[in-house]
Amino acid sequence: MKLTELLDYTGQILDVERFRDYCPNGLQVEGRGEINSIISGVTASMALLQAAEQAGADLVLVHHGYFWRNEDARVTGIKRARLKFLLERDISLVAYHLPLDAHRELGNNAQLARVLGFSIDGWAGEQNIIAFGALSGTMSFQSLGQHIASCLGRTPMLIGEPSKPVRRVAWCTGAAQDFLQQAICLGVDAFISGEISEQTVHLARESGVCFISAGHHASERYGVQALAGHLAQRFNLQHKFVDIDNPV
Repeated sequence: MKLTELLDYTGQILDVERFRDYCPNGLQVEGRGEINSIISGVTASMALLQAAEQAGADLVLVHHGYFWRNEDARVTGIKRARLKFLLERDISLVAYHLPLDAHRELGNNAQLARVLGFSIDGWAGEQNIIAFGALSGTMSFQSLGQHIASCLGRTPMLIGEPSKPVRRVAWCTGAAQDFLQQAICLGVDAFISGEISEQTVHLARESGVCFISAGHHASERYGVQALAGHLAQRFNLQHKFVDIDNPV
């Protein structure tokens, strides 16, 4: 199918125009105009680009692309190498950041709920990006941490009383630790994000709301897979997700 048609459809279903973001959403590097094969991944690292070339992909679809706010605009070093690689091989780079976090079905937060078995009761916070809901049953904070470790294949960092009963949870993937205060206002027992900061520990301890740092990469592997899989099925495209391991 045509690249322009794919971009128009994806922009509409993700409602890209409503978001205030830190980077451009949608097409970031233009390649060939016809798309038959997609490689998806969390971040447009050189390792992912090389995997796309090896697979003969026409388009790389990611959550973390390029051209972030306040970064150096000069095309030098690693940025030059990545752009040169894509342009010489006529491969398109398409990235969706906050729109992919927030989508109610295909997004990172919705997909994390699916993986962890959470029910979603609603959305909160700036741009409605925080999800909140309930576990299938009450469990201790320690048991919740073990459940997340089993589902994500990564041991999370737990801040809180291990024996505390947890039933109501809020979550936001990636670097959303600063949303803990908003989660506290929702009256949940625990908040889950990808990363943690020094001050997060004190806020969790003093509020009594447990905090789980599940890993930025580990918590954001699922939205881009769901989106690319949806596009592949709808438009009869080939798709492969490549998980470039990242311990953060």
